[in-house]
Amino acid sequence: MEFERARLEREGAVAILSMNHPEVLNAVSAEMLKGLTDALDALAGSSDRTRCLVITGTGRAFSTGANLQGRGNDPMPRGAGQALETLYHPFLRRLRDLPYPIVTAVNGPAAGAGMSIALMGDLIVCARSAYFLQAFRRIGLVPDCGSTWLLPRLIGRGARSSFRSSASACQPRSRSPGASSIASSMTRR
Repeated sequence: MEFERARLEREGAVAILSMNHPEVLNAVSAEMLKGLTDALDALAGSSDRTRCLVITGTGRAFSTGANLQGRGNDPMPRGAGQALETLYHPFLRRLRDLPYPIVTAVNGPAAGAGMSIALMGDLIVCARSAYFLQAFRRIGLVPDCGSTWLLPRLIGRGARSSFRSSASACQPRSRSPGASSIASSMTRR
């Protein structure tokens, strides 16, 4: 089933929810969040039993975070706080409250808000191309979309501080021992 910048497929009792805007590396927009939410609504209203939800991104990226460029027909609310409270947080809470496990299949970058979505998985599966990035320091912002709560619970407070303050990418198979161990902690719950 196609939704606005989202796609929902089923393979038996497994539902696969894909962020579907590869032209912008699945950067999250108001339209995408509405499409993802509509897909969850369709899943909840389906007579088919769902035992697991897989979340992934189409193309070469899981998600590069918030789409700060294209606002499309449905503009983001003015102000970052309002966008978080009215768009991002309801979607993340919806994921948190699902009655079945979530597997996030990370391909390519999972940055910013995209990383927060990836961290919502009960199991995080990474392609060789996967990497995680919290670049908020580079743009003078505080990490959002739940990552300040999710990240320390996955990798510990000390590693979280190191990861956030460096503003560099962590890859599960990185040549950097620090980045590799942090990424391994995130993907090995």
